[in-house]
Amino acid sequence: MHAITIKSTIATIQQGAIKADGKFWLTNTDIHFAPFNSQFGLGPYTFSRREIVKVSKCNGKVAGILPYTHDAIEVVLKDGNKYQFIVSNADEWIKLLTHSA
Repeated sequence: MHAITIKSTIATIQQGAIKADGKFWLTNTDIHFAPFNSQFGLGPYTFSRREIVKVSKCNGKVAGILPYTHDAIEVVLKDGNKYQFIVSNADEWIKLLTHSA
């Protein structure tokens, strides 16, 4: 099956105090994040939509501590790994990611 891009945006991945801006996109089978600068070791990532067990809203944080935006999502995978992305229209992304591929 050929992957079809459903939606894409510029996003920021955050892991504690470390952040990286990049492209975040959803296909019919996977979600992807490709950092503009891979120096921080935050990506690229590709996750099968079948591996996602939960997508919820979370806070984007300054220095990994102080919340500064509510437009962020947390993606939890079957293996227990969690990834947080600051995106515009977080509610729309949650809807798209929680519908099965």
